[in-house]
Amino acid sequence: MRKLNRREFIEAVAGIGAALFVGGCSSRPEANAKSVASRTPKFNPNELAVISGDGSAKNTRAAIDALGGIRKLVRKGDFVVVKPNIAWNRPPTAAATTNPEVVAEIVRMCKEAGADKVLVIDHIIDRPAEGVLGFTGIQAAAEKAGAVVAAAQNESDYRTIAVPKGKVIKSDTCIKDILKADVFINVPIAKTHSATKLTLGLKNLMGCNWDRQAWHQSASLDQCIADYATAIKPDLTVLDATRILLTNGPKGPGQTKDVKKIIAGADPVAVDAFGATLFDVKPSDIGYIKFAHELGIGEIDLKKMRILS
Repeated sequence: MRKLNRREFIEAVAGIGAALFVGGCSSRPEANAKSVASRTPKFNPNELAVISGDGSAKNTRAAIDALGGIRKLVRKGDFVVVKPNIAWNRPPTAAATTNPEVVAEIVRMCKEAGADKVLVIDHIIDRPAEGVLGFTGIQAAAEKAGAVVAAAQNESDYRTIAVPKGKVIKSDTCIKDILKADVFINVPIAKTHSATKLTLGLKNLMGCNWDRQAWHQSASLDQCIADYATAIKPDLTVLDATRILLTNGPKGPGQTKDVKKIIAGADPVAVDAFGATLFDVKPSDIGYIKFAHELGIGEIDLKKMRILS
């Protein structure tokens, strides 16, 4: 029996729940019959690309090429959603948001592969959201590369999902466009965080849900992050470690360090595990990485990964 791809699965689920809602017409999140995980990985989940050197765009392309190239993931006519970290009203030099050149290069690669639409989107914390998109440099860079850029600032932009494997959360919400996408690419920046020690790829998925405060007020923020990743798993994670934020994260201002690395892979846990080492931190000392590994989302032991450079 042929496996459904992401779009086919979503359409099937939407059919089940069609009587429950009219898309986009309510201020409430739309109901969803089940959780949505990634389609069958196109990249080898046991491989991790780690590219170093000058030029964040060049490193981004080289990392994805090392995994086999964007055409292994993106097909002609695909709808691709790219989720950077655009939470804060900070310039690229502050290392609080994803480097615009990294985002733009991913957009260019997706368009070169034939993507019909590439949407760059995030749930922005600072206000006004339109100003943040401009000040971070992401909107201009992504649009020039061919993307549509948006902020998911309204509850109607979200859809309810089930999280059956979660230990703390059993249901949550996700940006609707992510659920509809043929390809979902997570593009976090590596930085410190006051609540979770570090924010990397799995933590960046927190920007896909509507109510962040519910996680902060839960029994375990780290467990919520891991739980959510059982339902929302990117097809590819590209970790921007061009310049990392060492202190006063996640917003800064703080001490930064030019690391000049891009880490990419299909295994979000492995990407984060490597990201932790950039801060001289053991991956198992970051709660959400440890919990995500325990939930079977990915590999925490980098010795079991093939590092491509």
